[in-house]
Amino acid sequence: MRRKIAWAAALAGLAVGAHVNADLAAALASGDRAEEDRARDAGRKPAEVVAYLGIGPGMTVMDLMASGGYYTEVLSLAVGPTGKVYAQNPPLFLQFADGMYDNAMTARLADDRLGNVERVDRDLAELGIEWGSLDAAFTALNFHDVHNGLEEGSGGDDAAAAFLQVVKALLRPGGVLGIVDHYGDRDKDNVELHRLDVVAAAPILEASGFIVEASALLRNPADDRTTMVFDPTIRGQTDRVLYKLTKPPELPPPASADNAPAGDPS
Repeated sequence: MRRKIAWAAALAGLAVGAHVNADLAAALASGDRAEEDRARDAGRKPAEVVAYLGIGPGMTVMDLMASGGYYTEVLSLAVGPTGKVYAQNPPLFLQFADGMYDNAMTARLADDRLGNVERVDRDLAELGIEWGSLDAAFTALNFHDVHNGLEEGSGGDDAAAAFLQVVKALLRPGGVLGIVDHYGDRDKDNVELHRLDVVAAAPILEASGFIVEASALLRNPADDRTTMVFDPTIRGQTDRVLYKLTKPPELPPPASADNAPAGDPS
């Protein structure tokens, strides 16, 4: 059964900041993080995103298609020493630009500086992670690649739907998948622009079996969505959609003639 996406009003999205964990905000501002990462925070609002998704201390989470690990480190700080973060990258990602992401992740995790992070350099279908073991999963600026396709013949609605089903199986009941992506319009070439066609994505999300919500937290009206996201004039400041997908809690089976309580007239 499809579920309509519940869009949070802009003011509701901005109000998330009031619930940011103070310890996380302090850790993000710390000089222990790379200056380049801290410079990205204004556009990415990591503390507010984490708060909106409900990710906190002690959780087990996965950073899907983690690239160089900006959000891997954010999530590591959010879950703290009693939590765990899997930093997942498919082998194809690690080959980009002469191993740019591979080298960046290696440097980020050097000397065990993020001790609660485990690197997982495998495709999503081959993770070897126990089903139902994650409290949350997250992917930033990657879902459009799943839908648009990274290679010729890849992508499409079925690929996006399959991605969601695998992640849902990895989550425990009540677990959350957060998706941040570049907002794309239906009438544009979003493959060329590296954006997510949100109109095309809507029925895929609605049919996924998740409870789907979206926030205006990362929207930017100054981006007219006609420019490729790597263009220096807009890079890091694109109009972005933030989805919160919650795996429904398990419900007890309905009463039947075989399992009805004693005395039930059925």
